[in-house]
Amino acid sequence: MEVKGTTISKQDIESGKVLFTKGDPNAHYTWDTGIGIGRYLEGLREGKIWGTYCKKCNRTVVPPRVFCELCFSPVIEWKQLKDTGIINTFSICYVNWDASRVETPHLPAVIEIDGASKGCGILHVLDEVNPKEIHVGMKVKAVWKRPEERTGSILDIQYFKPY
Repeated sequence: MEVKGTTISKQDIESGKVLFTKGDPNAHYTWDTGIGIGRYLEGLREGKIWGTYCKKCNRTVVPPRVFCELCFSPVIEWKQLKDTGIINTFSICYVNWDASRVETPHLPAVIEIDGASKGCGILHVLDEVNPKEIHVGMKVKAVWKRPEERTGSILDIQYFKPY
């Protein structure tokens, strides 16, 4: 498997494209997403959700890992998962991070992605749903940004909604 990277130039740093703290702008290292999360984020940019499969544990996890945290086997089999799932847990939150009140609640939820093993999913937000109707086990589907707006971020999925 070819591992792609992104080079950083002095111009990137000077133009503010890359954020850094005071020090030598000719740094000898940069932060990298790694193989697992890198492919996951690239998949999100393409409108796909990727997970990894552990043959020893017979378990598919999302976000993907490069080794199984249960048996420590290298995880080398990639699986494209669906962009649907069920709500594992959720919250109806009437406060912001700074404890200020909001009229319209935030709706964070853990979504077990279809195709992943039970209990494996991602934390995201819900929308297009009456908070009183949300329940554990509710089927939801990803609402994606338009392809030209995607950047390779978990925010390429705008939210999940019931279907």
